[in-house]
Amino acid sequence: MVKEWNRTGLYKMSCIFVTRGFHGYSVQFSPYEANRLACACSQHYGIAGCGALFILDICKQQQQGGMQLFRKLDWQEGLFDCCWSETSPSIIASSSADGTIQLWDIYTQQQVPVAVFQEHLKEVYSIDWCTIRGNNKLLSGSWDKTIKMWDMNNIQNSSIATFVGHQNTVYCVKWSPHISDTFASTSGDETIRIWNSNTPNPVQVIPGGSGEILTCDWTKYDQNILISGSTNNQIRVWDLRNTQQPIHILNGHQYAVRRLKCSPHNQSVLASVSYDMTVRTWDYVKSDRPQETIQHHTEFVVGLDFNLHQPSEIADCSWDERINAYSPVSLRHS
Repeated sequence: MVKEWNRTGLYKMSCIFVTRGFHGYSVQFSPYEANRLACACSQHYGIAGCGALFILDICKQQQQGGMQLFRKLDWQEGLFDCCWSETSPSIIASSSADGTIQLWDIYTQQQVPVAVFQEHLKEVYSIDWCTIRGNNKLLSGSWDKTIKMWDMNNIQNSSIATFVGHQNTVYCVKWSPHISDTFASTSGDETIRIWNSNTPNPVQVIPGGSGEILTCDWTKYDQNILISGSTNNQIRVWDLRNTQQPIHILNGHQYAVRRLKCSPHNQSVLASVSYDMTVRTWDYVKSDRPQETIQHHTEFVVGLDFNLHQPSEIADCSWDERINAYSPVSLRHS
């Protein structure tokens, strides 16, 4: 465990893992095991080279380091995203710069995926596994401007649907945690789109404001609230019943908001990471300014997740080759 200081003058306890030559893009806690974490990484900042999926175990009793490597799974191109299966603790998916999606079994000794899906024509920047029981489907969003849906009950088949409409890179796809067959997407075309997976066209197109929209997430307690982050440095909170304007605009980041996640433990709490090299926590009901600003990276921070099992714990990853798991002061008191 390492003691680090943030801008509030208070300390947090961090578990740290250094990926050495690989730059972090996405991090996600296991929904099954409280201390297990995955991180999708790329060599050379994702511009060229190979990728690796790090499976880590957080060991809070250790005096140094705090994380142990459980598996390192290598891929021929850089990896941009990862997500755990919602039906098996051993299965995880990753997405790659070569347009493929890999499905891995972390408990086999094999160093190759159990399945590879290859339909996208460009980089797959975002994947998401539906969390609603009975809807065992995976979404993928790509630089080829399309979204594809895959049936994880039949992994030998091709995609079961392709969604076309975005005019630029699809940066983020996110299933609703409330309504089966509903998902959101964000794009470089400056829109957020809400889709029903049973129909080819979006049910809503939301002009997200100036700037490419890089990320979004649904709140876990209200099916109508969606939150987005963009290259205009803002986080916007949307009520899907009236999208003429956001219900909150959160200011504080100095550069693009790369990823945000809503807390699974508190209705109005979220965290965000940015190209300004900071992590910020927010409570949009209490304030439109950040509760806490954490600066423990020296490069772009691009990956972020909340631990479902530990209410105050988050993890992040950065292009500085560091993965951190820690409890910000603001989350411990929210």
